[in-house]
Amino acid sequence: MNNVPTNEMSPNALGQHLIADFYGASRLFDGADAVTVLRAAAEAAGATVLDVNVHDFGDRYGFTGVALLAESHISIHTWPENNYAAIDIFMCGDVDARLSLAVLKDYFDPQQEQVQMIHRGTMSALTNSR
Repeated sequence: MNNVPTNEMSPNALGQHLIADFYGASRLFDGADAVTVLRAAAEAAGATVLDVNVHDFGDRYGFTGVALLAESHISIHTWPENNYAAIDIFMCGDVDARLSLAVLKDYFDPQQEQVQMIHRGTMSALTNSR
C-alpha cells in the first residue's frame, strides 16, 4: 500500500472515501471472479456485505461490480482495452477502507496506481449547516 494515504480516519468525519485508479491492471475481463474479490475486500476491512452484484459487458469489454455494505459500498469499473480499473470505496463506522484497497490491488496487480482519500461528512460542516 505504498501509494495509499496513511492519514487515519478523521474523528470529525462520518466516512472515509478512497478513490483509486489502477493503470496497467490485469484480471479486467471476468466479472464472475470479481464477486469473490469484492466480498473479500469488504471482509478485510471489517465491513458487512449485504449484497454483491456484477454486470459483465461481454465480448471482453469489462465489467462493473458493486458490493453493497452496511457501511456503504465498494465499486469497480474496468476498461480492459485500456488496462484500467476505477475503484471506489466508501465506508463509515469502525472499518478501514485501506484494507479493502490492499485486497483489490493484490487481485488486479496494477503497474501504477493513483489513490485519493476523502473524509466525508465532516462534523464541523454538518454543524455549520444547521
